[in-house]
Amino acid sequence: MAEILTESRIVYFYEAVRCGTIRAAADALNVAPSAVSRQIGLLETELDAVLVERHARGVKPTEAGAHVIDYFREQLAHRDDLLSRLQELRGLRTGHISVVLGEGFVSDLLAGPMQHFCKQFPGIAVNLDLAGTNEVMRKISEDEGEIGLVYNPPNEPRIVSRAFKRQPLMAVVGRSFEGLGKKKSMTVRELASYPLAATHSSYGTRQMLEAVEYAEKIRLEPVVTTNSIAILKQFVKSGLGITCLPEFAVTTEIAAGELFVIEISHPLLGKAEAHLITRVGRKLSVASNKMLQMMQAQMRAFR
Repeated sequence: MAEILTESRIVYFYEAVRCGTIRAAADALNVAPSAVSRQIGLLETELDAVLVERHARGVKPTEAGAHVIDYFREQLAHRDDLLSRLQELRGLRTGHISVVLGEGFVSDLLAGPMQHFCKQFPGIAVNLDLAGTNEVMRKISEDEGEIGLVYNPPNEPRIVSRAFKRQPLMAVVGRSFEGLGKKKSMTVRELASYPLAATHSSYGTRQMLEAVEYAEKIRLEPVVTTNSIAILKQFVKSGLGITCLPEFAVTTEIAAGELFVIEISHPLLGKAEAHLITRVGRKLSVASNKMLQMMQAQMRAFR
């Protein structure tokens, strides 16, 4: 086993595990697949350990490989901590923040904290990546993002909620909805009687509907399934049917009189929550902490 660890080789191994295949890692690194395989092989020789298991669908880390991945992520966290301290010395004049969020949070984020943050710290670059619930959780737990905004997330020991608030899943209807203004709530069976648009199963809203289906032994059959909240809203605006979203996701449309919300009478849907999350043990940069505080104080989802 070599006395010196060539840490640059870990990048090739990490990308292969993250992407799932050698070829995908090569594409991400803009190198030949043979170069990725060679660097992983040299790393295994240095460490005198098998790091990856190769199978038909790609690669996955061995127990030794998982330790190397944990080490690499900690090194990235230490690097970010150093950059944060330097950032603080510069008075937040430059820096970078990475936020991963569900699309339903976009209007809420941009209308409040983003406006104030960008005016106060114009030199800080903010990266906003959209993802479904499961992907937000993965990206935050694997340090591909610093701050996450997620709706009704599953329990995950690597994730800590910095803020959360109950945000029931509501039926979202348009101007042409029969009984608009009179109907204050509907049952799940009534919901099933309308043409429905819903997200894919990797999204918190759909997972809640599936839980209700199981609890009530009822079948909801969406006529449209999508990964876009914008499509859900347009589906309703076009008079094609209804959808299910938390109220904070449609506040702009409600204010404009384009969309309306009706309570769905079911305890599972009433207990849904919006969460502001980070990885357990992750030390946020000074800029990220400022953003986190603004999000918690100014977003409708947490007020």
